Amino acid sequence: MTIEERKSYFVEVGKFLSLFGDNSSDSIKITPQNERFFNELNDKIDQAIHYNGWFTRENVIFSLQQWSKALTPNNLETWLKPYTFNQEKQKTVAIVMAGNIPLVGFHDFISVLISGHNVLVKQSSNDKQLLPVIASFLIDIAPEFKNRIKFTEDKLGSFDAVIATGSDNTARYFEYYFKGKPSIIRKNRNSVAILTGKESTTELEALGEDIFRYFGLGCRNVSKLYVPENYNFDDFFKAIYSWKNLLNSAKYTNNYDYNKAVYLMSEFKLLENGFLILKEDEGFGSPIATLFYEKYQNKAQLQKNLKEHQDKLQCVVGNETEVGFGQTQHPRLWEYADGVDTLQFLEKI
Repeated sequence: MTIEERKSYFVEVGKFLSLFGDNSSDSIKITPQNERFFNELNDKIDQAIHYNGWFTRENVIFSLQQWSKALTPNNLETWLKPYTFNQEKQKTVAIVMAGNIPLVGFHDFISVLISGHNVLVKQSSNDKQLLPVIASFLIDIAPEFKNRIKFTEDKLGSFDAVIATGSDNTARYFEYYFKGKPSIIRKNRNSVAILTGKESTTELEALGEDIFRYFGLGCRNVSKLYVPENYNFDDFFKAIYSWKNLLNSAKYTNNYDYNKAVYLMSEFKLLENGFLILKEDEGFGSPIATLFYEKYQNKAQLQKNLKEHQDKLQCVVGNETEVGFGQTQHPRLWEYADGVDTLQFLEKI
């Protein structure tokens, strides 16, 4: 199977995923070939929502839409252009996936396959319904993948390299357990946004997407704001008010109520608007329904702070950064988690 063939198959996957939601092209319809997989994935979405209380249909469909937009011929061409994969150097790469947001391990999955390797997938119990259906669709349109894709719930068996994602604690376990294998081990990361006080209402509304999509559970979700001294949060609170419907989620509301009670009992100074708590804190990993903020005096001091903590940061959002407001949940194929080039790793194993 050539790289051009593999690219064409993932373009078809993108077209299939575009059937979910409102972004499908008039030229892409449900056909007898994809109807079975469409119905099966639709059922699995319901199962995923039932199994994981943090998954909603809106968020799952959002994830599918983002992948459908990513898997286009132009995007795949741009992504793969810098690499040369040895067709005879086929290895088995194990992927230990997280389960914090829907299809969080999909980038690793397609990276392994499109680079010509075999994949051994160990899914998180929190997100195990969706990917097998997409894999089945891929095998249906390209039977060559049948012997290249394996899912397991058991202890990982024979493999040549591993990509594992988890918390800082599980990363230490991964580093010990996989110490004899080429590996990418990902730890906790958070994203931050830099505000100057000159942001437009549109930009602050877009920031709401960065903060609240997936209930803030992703590493690309903004969990902390950097603001200038004497920053007035009124415009920020007004701009994000459309996300008040998060309170319709019992799990989100319970976290909001619990964290607010804990902070008040500890006599922390808080700002809040009825569904989001703002707490001044030097940390990065704010709890659900809470957003940390830290004041900065000047840009030089802020940049020094960010550089000192760059190993803890996934995205830095702002008007003068690489990631604009509202863009954290729309990563391009070549924007790698933790800044580690997955395809370069796969090219060299």
